[in-house]
Amino acid sequence: MTETEYARGLEGVIAAESEICQIDGAAGKLYYRGYSIEDLAQHSSFEETTYLLLYEKLPSEPELKDFTQRMRQSRDLSPVILNMIRDFPPAGSPMELLQSVISYLSSSVEHRIRHSADCNCRRTLHQVAQMSTVIATYQRFKEDKDYVESRPDLSQGANFLYQLRGEEPPAEEGRILDTCLLLHAEHGFNASTFTARVVASTYSTCYCSISAAIGALAGFLHGGANERVMNTVDEIGTKENIESWLDKALDEHRKVMGMGHRVYKAKDPRATVMEGMLEELSQKKGDRRLYEFLKHLEGSFRARMEQKGKPIYPNVDFFSGAVYTMLGIPRYLFTPLFAAARSSGWLAHILEQRKDNRIFRPKALFAGPTPRPYVPIEKRPSS
Repeated sequence: MTETEYARGLEGVIAAESEICQIDGAAGKLYYRGYSIEDLAQHSSFEETTYLLLYEKLPSEPELKDFTQRMRQSRDLSPVILNMIRDFPPAGSPMELLQSVISYLSSSVEHRIRHSADCNCRRTLHQVAQMSTVIATYQRFKEDKDYVESRPDLSQGANFLYQLRGEEPPAEEGRILDTCLLLHAEHGFNASTFTARVVASTYSTCYCSISAAIGALAGFLHGGANERVMNTVDEIGTKENIESWLDKALDEHRKVMGMGHRVYKAKDPRATVMEGMLEELSQKKGDRRLYEFLKHLEGSFRARMEQKGKPIYPNVDFFSGAVYTMLGIPRYLFTPLFAAARSSGWLAHILEQRKDNRIFRPKALFAGPTPRPYVPIEKRPSS
């Protein structure tokens, strides 16, 4: 690339090496540290996958027991944070609340530890363990309900549903949400992860890095696609309206949310797992309407695009919003829940950045005015 060339949005630019996540977009494959997402979804848990991301290997039984215990002991919130959630402005978003909580956690950590190269992040696990508790508590307080303390015998996904509902979820629902967190835990150099690494490259704290990543995820071009999928479902209304809605949407060159991906040129492997869990939930609850609606929308849209020679496949967001909906999770919590899952991936990238750090300092191609003399104010033309 020459001095006069640039890549908008850093498209195709290799900014660093990473051993964390491999995406084979052409084949529709995703690996965390060499393990396929399908194997992890079937056999692992969010807690074990978080260990894998942070420690670069699958844990032994004693290691997993110790890690799980530490992570679960870190879930509960201090009275100060409970007051923060209770007093948070009603007009504020839960993503802004998450940023505030992470910033507070940083200020509560001893300065010497906070600014060390490792920052003790693998030990404290506040950022990963407490985010889902904050989200559940935010909803509880919004409904004028009491805070529910965590259950150390429940997985991260099951515990979130327990703290959200105030009662233990069915085992399959806890497992499904835990797998959802696992599927969203990591995905390479996306906007929020790159943001975390840029901040980490300055040797700012891991808390500041994750807070910045949450801010990046809050933007609608990055987070919130599964919310918009569900908004599309509402807009279409019934399965019988899908064809006419697609006619109009394609005529107006509108994007069908949840279909297509910037990286995958085949079906997103996370979407395949998510689809299976949606079907399972639909069968358990005896309500297949949402599942059948999305499958009809997917099939009809794909057929139309293939006729144009543009095969487009579902991404993870196409089915995840429906899974969350069937689990009783409000739509405005979808993106915060994404952040709670991705926090383990962000932390892994922050730690990797610090192993062989070089501060990010890209160039910009100047396109402004040529050098010119300063004009005194009395000689400037009036507007």
